[in-house]
Amino acid sequence: MQLESSQVTVMLPVRDLARARDFYERLLALPAGQARPDGKVVYRCGNTEIALFPRDEGTKAEHTALSFRVEDIRSSIDQLESRGVVFSDYDLPGFKTEGHVCVLGSEKAAWFNDTEGNILCLHEDIPVPPGQGSGAA
Repeated sequence: MQLESSQVTVMLPVRDLARARDFYERLLALPAGQARPDGKVVYRCGNTEIALFPRDEGTKAEHTALSFRVEDIRSSIDQLESRGVVFSDYDLPGFKTEGHVCVLGSEKAAWFNDTEGNILCLHEDIPVPPGQGSGAA
């Protein structure tokens, strides 16, 4: 078994599958999901799958369920906001967003919820200056 080369599927519970599909397909602009006989709807994103599955109580997670790596977080936020996605803002000790973006060490991140309460994120890697990355002597 070699997990490092395995397909990864993120499982997201949803209370209302039709409402969730509208969010993922219209607001996030993912290609139409593939409905499976077991009730799941699966989206392909790069080498990862996102599987929405019906669950009466939805999600209880208080952490980021999935994060999309983007090249330009500001542009991605603007695009999603233009489609109706609402981003969260935080002002906590050591954790503050400005324009929906928080800088966390080597990345910038911005969070939003899907219609079912799942916490989603955009993140952009911050380039490491030459000589400061891991492996530098």
